[in-house]
Amino acid sequence: MLTSPRIGIAGITGRLGSLCAEEAGSLLVGGLSRKADPSRHIVSRAEELAKQCDVIIDVSHASLIPTHAHAFAAAGCAWVIGTTGLNEEARKAIENASQHIAVLQAANFSPALTMLLSLARELGASLPDYDAEILEVHHRQKLDAPSGTALAIGRAVAEGRHVDFESVARANQNGKRPDGAIGFASLRGGQVIGEHDLHFFTQDEEITLSHRALDRRVFARGALKAAHWLAQNKSPALYTMEDVLRK
Repeated sequence: MLTSPRIGIAGITGRLGSLCAEEAGSLLVGGLSRKADPSRHIVSRAEELAKQCDVIIDVSHASLIPTHAHAFAAAGCAWVIGTTGLNEEARKAIENASQHIAVLQAANFSPALTMLLSLARELGASLPDYDAEILEVHHRQKLDAPSGTALAIGRAVAEGRHVDFESVARANQNGKRPDGAIGFASLRGGQVIGEHDLHFFTQDEEITLSHRALDRRVFARGALKAAHWLAQNKSPALYTMEDVLRK
């Protein structure tokens, strides 16, 4: 059993990447970034970092995912992905890589939010006729909307209802909702870390699941928990944070 995995971080100079580096401590081998930072042992090529690591936490940019997928799979390095805003090419690259290495993908590494996804799936199945609406709030610098976490919540509801998510999702659209739609609304302002509310409405009642991130470090600690779990000789497959919490 690998008790002290060598950890690398792609996107190491970003907000979450920097926190992951702090949490990794002495297990940190180095990282990938477009910015120079000699103290973080930054390398310029994904292949170079992968050869030095047992597992890499990827919180870089969505456009880099296909390149990283090829490099990490070739090196046999486990891969924890927290990057959001992925297109179809990136998703296929992740799926292909998971046939060769252990890959864990999560839109959010918070343990509590992970359990909210499970509840969203259960409520989606139990309340198929209720209107589902998701509101997310983030800091004004966030690029993607709806957030990756909001989309993950919506997908969980769709999975519970056994419907195709893309066909029922309605992102940032006002006006009349068709039956069975899963709606999204996004707010941006200040330095809000992340807030997500899932509402189920009917004519008679409403139930809401809410999650508030109070400290960004919760995501870094969750990512490190995932990295340690994934490095324990996990077989090639695509895992989630729910797998980590089940142990």
